[in-house]
Amino acid sequence: MPGIQLDDNDNFEIALRRFKKQVEKAGILSELKKRQHYEKPSIQHKKKQAAAKKRLLKKMRKIKAM
Repeated sequence: MPGIQLDDNDNFEIALRRFKKQVEKAGILSELKKRQHYEKPSIQHKKKQAAAKKRLLKKMRKIKAM
């Protein structure tokens, strides 16, 4: 769980920015968005395959460009 320690002289905006950075680094928001709606396992599998195909095509384009 992300958390920050504040001193008496810390600025609120800076502390909020540090906290947001820790939340983003922990991946809490992306996990929340992913769990917002139920996805059937078959759809999860299709999305995973599509992402792998997309990564492969991008890699092939990068190699071809060289």
